[in-house]
Amino acid sequence: MTRVFNFGAGPAVLPEAVLQQAAAEMLDWRGSGMSVMEMSHRGKEFMSIIAQAEADLRELMAVPANYKVLFMQGGAIGENAIIPLNLLGKNPKADYIDTGSWSGKSIKEASRYGDVHVAASSCRPEAKQGKYTTIPAVADWRVRKDAAYLHICGNETIDGVEYLQWPDMDALGLKGVPLFVDVSSHILSRPMDVSQFGLMYGGAQKNIGPAGLAVVIIREDLLEQAQAGCPSAFHYKTVAENGSMYNTPPTYSIYIAGLVFQWLKAQGGVAAMEAKNRAKAALLYDALDASGFYVNHVARECRSLMNVPFFLRDESLNDAFLEGAKARGFLQLKGHKSVGGMRASIYNAMSLEGVQALVGYLKEFEKSHG
Repeated sequence: MTRVFNFGAGPAVLPEAVLQQAAAEMLDWRGSGMSVMEMSHRGKEFMSIIAQAEADLRELMAVPANYKVLFMQGGAIGENAIIPLNLLGKNPKADYIDTGSWSGKSIKEASRYGDVHVAASSCRPEAKQGKYTTIPAVADWRVRKDAAYLHICGNETIDGVEYLQWPDMDALGLKGVPLFVDVSSHILSRPMDVSQFGLMYGGAQKNIGPAGLAVVIIREDLLEQAQAGCPSAFHYKTVAENGSMYNTPPTYSIYIAGLVFQWLKAQGGVAAMEAKNRAKAALLYDALDASGFYVNHVARECRSLMNVPFFLRDESLNDAFLEGAKARGFLQLKGHKSVGGMRASIYNAMSLEGVQALVGYLKEFEKSHG
């Protein structure tokens, strides 16, 4: 069997070394005589796995001591409801910045649980391609100073828009409003100062591991804000007090995440990954920009390092492009159905060689069809 180059947005490519280790440990985890899938989540074997995973994540992200790391279920979409359930109990007001499809989902879901205000939006509803191509100028944000929190999506997986610089809440006169960020698709891709945020969260299936796990990093002083109807299994304070063991956690997903964390440390950590990711992204964007055959609509200052959407100027060639890509082992390049076109997701586990091969195909296809 030949491994393909998987450019899928999620579930996404995993490091081959991680898959090999998981395969080797599938039937017998380190002499225990059983698979991680079979272990009691309260047994000493799994307890050591989850403890090491949390320690490694804290090290990789330099998580301060006054933040809790929670391993939860429901993915980022689940957190869209879990966050307001946990944070709008004392103050129902929450502000959101709309920068793409995932921001929109967050806003829609949160609106069911509180007074949600869209403080800024970059949507261009008239656009045929690329309705979201930038981040609204911070000077134009209209954030309520008495909001319980301000929510942003750090990287829009579908639209390819990323905050490469975080908003300065103090400069905005919003020192008392904690900043929340969905980091599902770019967590661990570059250093992020956790202390800038009240809460960070993300689904695992893009840059951490398999689907089924959500990671939440929350400042301790925010654990006492839940609504009365917040389910116990999703109550951050309850989950924190029980070490993510109030109910059975997604044990195998946590195990794989732990292997990914160890792999990242072996690569030199998050700063080293950023250098690799910037090199991959530059290679791909440069190829697209140098071509008159393809186009990327996202403003250069907020182009995602992880998800690169692009369009063929002649969209009648889309099917031929995808067929040719598949024949060469480049899979899942079709853009999200809501925006069309193409999309290459180049997460941590995508090699430079994979991006180089894709660029080669882009040039080949343009030459034969241009």
